[in-house]
Amino acid sequence: MAKRLGVHSPLLAAARTLLTAKGRRERGRFLFEGPTLLEEAYRSALEITAVYVTAESYERTRLVRELERHGVPVMLIGERSAVRLSDVQTPTGVVAEARQRFERLESLLARPGPAVVLAKVADPGNAGTVVRSAEAFGAAGVIFGRGGVEPYHPKVIRSAMGSLFRVPIAVCEPKELQRVAEQAGRPVVGLSSHGGPMSFQGSAPVLIAGQERRGLGPFAAVCSSYMAIPMRGLAESLNVAVATSIALYEAREL
Repeated sequence: MAKRLGVHSPLLAAARTLLTAKGRRERGRFLFEGPTLLEEAYRSALEITAVYVTAESYERTRLVRELERHGVPVMLIGERSAVRLSDVQTPTGVVAEARQRFERLESLLARPGPAVVLAKVADPGNAGTVVRSAEAFGAAGVIFGRGGVEPYHPKVIRSAMGSLFRVPIAVCEPKELQRVAEQAGRPVVGLSSHGGPMSFQGSAPVLIAGQERRGLGPFAAVCSSYMAIPMRGLAESLNVAVATSIALYEAREL
């Protein structure tokens, strides 16, 4: 039976800490919202540890009741509590809690396909789009450079549209990346408007993508080469998610 939580419940207060980066880091869990993402998480075999749901959403969301039958704790909450657990303008009434999944850098770079490093990319929408493109083009995974947006930021999750539940994710510093990439025999390629023509041969690359204005930051020092996407017109640069998606498409067969 679903457990009903009052607005001042300690369980609800604990769940709300996962709306903060500190809470996610300390507890190793995260929240995501909506029946569509819940379906994606279930299909991806993500470990769902709890579901917080309004009475109306409990009745209309079949998967919530199925998860409950499989032993996932389901908490009934009021509309006011649903608003407090949500970070969107119109709460859906379905919020799930799950364990974060990270892969060791060595394991990620042992997988086939190119890998992407987000070098201090701060915009969560761009980061989520890169994760989605990484899945679409068969990338080995996405590596979040420390100092940028965190992988389990709510907006990253929404922008990735379920891909974050399936794409291998790691976090690293530049020196660690340099060491592991060398051991794996992978070239480290920086995406830069000042680079040479885009051409991939041999081993699947590690692609370094940075912020449009700030570049690759400390990750520039570990690049063995730089490549640019040829453009026409007067545009100075491409959005990081667009540029990375194009590069992933070009490197997809390696």
